[in-house]
Amino acid sequence: MTMPGEYRRASEDFDGYLDDVRADTLIDSRNVVYTMTQGVFQTFRRRLDVADALRFADVLPPVLRAIFVADWNPDEAKRSFEDRVAMTREVRTLRSDHNFAPDTAIRDVAMAVRKHVDAAAFDRVLRTLPDGAEEFWQP
Repeated sequence: MTMPGEYRRASEDFDGYLDDVRADTLIDSRNVVYTMTQGVFQTFRRRLDVADALRFADVLPPVLRAIFVADWNPDEAKRSFEDRVAMTREVRTLRSDHNFAPDTAIRDVAMAVRKHVDAAAFDRVLRTLPDGAEEFWQP
């Protein structure tokens, strides 16, 4: 069996994702984009049970998948989906002294993620998740 292509080109694909976010947001720092992405992923993940979160992670490219599951406490209390303003405040709590996520952070990450996933598989998984999941990932 040969190594899947998605693993062979994982770094290049992640660089493309970072470049897409930077181009769409005019954020120049890869560090800011990384923290914003991690904050968005953690905010979303807190609203899923473990099985749903793992099914969602499976449709992400390898590096984004790794970021999605990194530093996960599966025993953390599950939260409800809220409006974007409240969830964006939550995104900003990750490394808050160094987090410069804009008001559009969730939308910005959603737009870039959608450029790097199989759209049909992504939407298919979102439809199986709790109410609010599909709306969360709308650009």
